[in-house]
Amino acid sequence: MRAGNERARQYAVDLGIAVAVLAITLVYAVTHHAPRWPDFDSTAVVLTVAVNLPLALRRRMPWTVLLVTSAALAAYTAAGYQPTVNVWSPMLAFLTVASVDPPRKAAPGAALATAVWIHHALSAGTSSMWLAVVETLAFVTIVWGIGYNQRRLRQSNRRLVRLTDRLRQQEGALARQAVAGERLRLARELHDVVTHHLSVVSLHSGLARLVCDKDPRQTRDALSTIEASTHRALADMRDLLRVLRVPPDDADAPGEAQDGRTVGLQDVAALAASMDAVGLNVTTTVTGTPRPLMPHADLCAYRIVQEALTNVLRHAGVGTRVVLSIDHGTAGLAVAVRDEGGPRKGAPAPGREELPGGRSGGRGLQGMRERVRLHDGEFHAGPRQPKGYEVVFTLPHP
Repeated sequence: MRAGNERARQYAVDLGIAVAVLAITLVYAVTHHAPRWPDFDSTAVVLTVAVNLPLALRRRMPWTVLLVTSAALAAYTAAGYQPTVNVWSPMLAFLTVASVDPPRKAAPGAALATAVWIHHALSAGTSSMWLAVVETLAFVTIVWGIGYNQRRLRQSNRRLVRLTDRLRQQEGALARQAVAGERLRLARELHDVVTHHLSVVSLHSGLARLVCDKDPRQTRDALSTIEASTHRALADMRDLLRVLRVPPDDADAPGEAQDGRTVGLQDVAALAASMDAVGLNVTTTVTGTPRPLMPHADLCAYRIVQEALTNVLRHAGVGTRVVLSIDHGTAGLAVAVRDEGGPRKGAPAPGREELPGGRSGGRGLQGMRERVRLHDGEFHAGPRQPKGYEVVFTLPHP
């Protein structure tokens, strides 16, 4: 539709040029007729129309228009009629040829336009042979250069349009990749936040059900732990929703703690204490001089430790001894979560593959591995001998 409108506009412009040149030529021939030239009769009018009116089709049939206008001008000149502005139409037709064809193909058109111009100049008797040749060659060269530059500009515009379309397609592909990456990040966040707290709630709700009739005090403690864990889960979910509400430029911002701080390794001590409160025996060792990490890497380390401790609670059970080692080395951060407990009895949860050592592999390990890979780190998870499990990862310093 747009291309059709553009062609119609170009045809209207060319038709206007053809009619204008024809009108100017006819008016000039009638008002400036010299006595020494034959009368401007009907044959002269027909030849003048044949010279100028075909310009309306110069974009559609450039070579045909050049041949027709040149032949008509040659016939007009040979008939002995007074020289007029007819001479400009073949040159305009040649300009169109030079703007659509490469120089090698446009060269015959240049020779034709040069010949009819020299013929017309010599028939007028106003200049010498050499002057007519020099003037004609100079003008044809200028017109040829203008047409050549128009052709180059048109080719550059086409390449630019193709490049713009390609960039637009690539931009769309990158946007889709960004959306997919953001969905994956949110899936990891939801998994880490929800799984941790629901595991605690599930464990203590089962404990409360078993001892509610026998030990009211332990039941109250279990319910208090459930209450604290659900409050913390709600706070973490609010933090995650707060991240989702930020402007697009900050859509990848890390999570925040309840007090507005960025969640990171500084919260690992509180995390270990909370896991101690629900039944694990967590020992934390920190070596080296702490160095600041990028916010996303700091959040990554925290979430992996959280997920690893949650897996110990879910698979090894209450009372399991866990050693959390954090080493701030010169090359980067090294973290290890090693437990000494055995797997809980029973089959793994549906949809999870049994791994050596009794652990079940699922989205948790996959999410931890993806987090570390995003920060160019290394990740390992597997059983220990004679029993237990370990999660080890490293993150390079920025």
